[in-house]
Amino acid sequence: MRVEKSWHYICLFVDLYNREIIDHSASPNKVAQLVYQALSTVKADLRQIQLFHTDRGNEFKYKIIDEALETFNIKRSLRMKGCPYDNAVAEATFKIIKTEFVKGKYLESLEQLKLELDDYVHWFNHIRIHGTLGYLSPMEYKEKHLKKVSSLVLTYHPLF
Repeated sequence: MRVEKSWHYICLFVDLYNREIIDHSASPNKVAQLVYQALSTVKADLRQIQLFHTDRGNEFKYKIIDEALETFNIKRSLRMKGCPYDNAVAEATFKIIKTEFVKGKYLESLEQLKLELDDYVHWFNHIRIHGTLGYLSPMEYKEKHLKKVSSLVLTYHPLF
């Protein structure tokens, strides 16, 4: 994304369950710190994450990322060279963001990028509907299914 007269980068973590962007970061550099910053601010319990799937970018190959994944017992999965389909949900999300958020946008500062990215992610998660989620937003989909799970738990009675 263009900020001032140079490229800046964003990092997104997508939950495969409901396509929710669970966290994000922005930086003028495509480095491990960009990834680590997004990972370190995820509000979910990192011990519940089973798989960290990425492309083969150098920003994912640093010791700081390996240590964070090891700490929370998260397995790493690298995209096969030349095969974007093994991470189709994330690739589709990135395409949407490039089309809806990045395309044709020029920002004045990193701070402006971070603010606008925060707004976009909120809109994406809470308002934007997704055909693959039954035309619900990621948060609506999650809430609907959590209600089903909680109602199953509340109505379960042992047979003895």
